[in-house]
Amino acid sequence: MRVGIVGPNGSGKTTLLRLVRGELEPTAGTVRRADQLKIVYFDQTRQLDGSLTLRRTLAPDSDSVVYQDRVIHVASWASRFLFASDDLDQPVGRLSGGERARVLIAQLMLQPADVLLLDEPTNDLDIPTLEVLENSLQEFTGVLVLVTHDRYMMDRVCTAIIGLDGYGEVERFAEYSQWEEWQRSQQLKLTAATENRSRRETANSAPIAAKKRLSYLEAREYAAIEAAIEEAEQELRAKLAALHDPAIMSDAPRLQVAMSEVEQAQKTVDGLYARWSELEAKQS
Repeated sequence: MRVGIVGPNGSGKTTLLRLVRGELEPTAGTVRRADQLKIVYFDQTRQLDGSLTLRRTLAPDSDSVVYQDRVIHVASWASRFLFASDDLDQPVGRLSGGERARVLIAQLMLQPADVLLLDEPTNDLDIPTLEVLENSLQEFTGVLVLVTHDRYMMDRVCTAIIGLDGYGEVERFAEYSQWEEWQRSQQLKLTAATENRSRRETANSAPIAAKKRLSYLEAREYAAIEAAIEEAEQELRAKLAALHDPAIMSDAPRLQVAMSEVEQAQKTVDGLYARWSELEAKQS
């Protein structure tokens, strides 16, 4: 099973991984782990020994590796990660950033693991390395838990998606687009609940209670915020559509820019919804 975890920033994705790893204890409930469970976390920031050759980094004790109970020559294993035989005797310290990322992925896939955890593993990866990572994850025979903003990798790799709405609700989906639709409906439900609570509190308040009012600037902001949200959502849809462009998908620098723009557009939408709720509550 390959599970993707999605949700707004601050919704608890990384905290969930830390709970699974045992770094944190839950404040309520329990986490049950199978006996002898092997959990491996992919740390993209881990440092490699730059003085070692690629050969010794991939195969420290011999000229072969064991992958899924098969013995594979180190040259063949290196070729899976886009390295030529001539690269084997090159010091790792001379490799580029993308090449070092592929070394980390190659090492990762050799670790015996029942559960593999990855938190934003696609950050700063070029297109060839992204493809290597995707292929490696699809070959992994254990359980994969993946946190990423790369919706295309998530749809291609994951067999199930767990969505967090940022307000404590969780749901399971088959694909990323279903989570996006659910997230929009959750935002609408939150807005409706805020409005209903405001009406009830107003109806139940004593006649002598002073009614809170928005300041002049807040009132102007409130009057324009629905239009701002609609404009921001249109911008987000446009950025997502641009991300589908094959020309962008095949161009690493443009892809990174497009992904950053999508994330920023999503933050803008989330921030506007939060501000709308704040202004609504201020009037109750």
